[in-house]
Formats: sequence, structure tokens, C-alpha cells
Amino acid sequence: MTRDLTLTARDEAATARIAAALAPHLRAGDVVLLDGALAAGKTFFVRALVAALGCTEQVTSPTYTIAHIYETGSLPVLHVDAYRLRGAQDFHHLGLEEQVESGLSLIEWGERLGDFFDAPLSIRLDFGAGEGTRRITLRAEAARWSPVLDALEGVA
Repeated sequence: MTRDLTLTARDEAATARIAAALAPHLRAGDVVLLDGALAAGKTFFVRALVAALGCTEQVTSPTYTIAHIYETGSLPVLHVDAYRLRGAQDFHHLGLEEQVESGLSLIEWGERLGDFFDAPLSIRLDFGAGEGTRRITLRAEAARWSPVLDALEGVA
């Protein structure tokens, strides 16, 4: 059963509110795949989400390092930029499976990894009609995410 929830964020503050509303529902072993055009707000969303989890570190894009790990008050966060990866095989060779299992994984350009992960939450950020507006579509195929999407309805 695939379920989509589309939210409209009229500015960065609204995008941050959506990320903050998602944060308390995430747990170790969860994988969130983020996609969208360049500058659509993937790293901004991750930054807001990691801050909502209690991390005080500066969250930056791991474009050149591929991965960063952040400690939060509740669980470690693996932040990956898969833009330069050619697919799931490249991700596997990074040797990050232990971090994926023990923490929260936030993966930008997640669609490049295909079906590598079981039951991820997919988030697509697209430019909206107005300046600074984003359309944020959350897609879930696993029942685990249904109550999370229920909780996020109307947030922004």
C-alpha cells in the first residue's frame, strides 16, 4: 500500500516546522530518502530535522565527503549525499550498514540507491508557485509510516 502526503511550505520556517514535526516519530533503523532538484531544500530539511532531534553541531552537505554522522539527544544520525554514488553497490562499499541499523539514516539523492533499503520514507522537495515556496511530498509503502503521515497532516 503506497501512501502519499503532500504539504506546502510557504517559506523556510514552514519547511523547518515540517521537519521538526517529523523528528519525534523517527527511530533507530529508519531510513529517509530525500530527493528533489538542486537547491530544492534537501540539506535545509536535514539541518532542521537534525536540530529538532537535539543536535547542536553545524549540519552541512556531505557532497564531497559522502557521509556525516551527527549525535543527537536521542539517536545517531547518518547523513549521506548519494549524488556521486552510481547506485546501491557504491553505497554498500562505503560500509555504513552498521550505522544504518543503529541510527537514523537521512539520504539525499536517495532515488539513486534504488531498492537498497527496506521500507524507507521518501520525501520529495519541489519548488512551489511562489518564491520560497516548497511542495513537500512524503511517500510511504510500509505500514510503519502510516501513523507518521497521519500525524503530519496539516503541518506547515
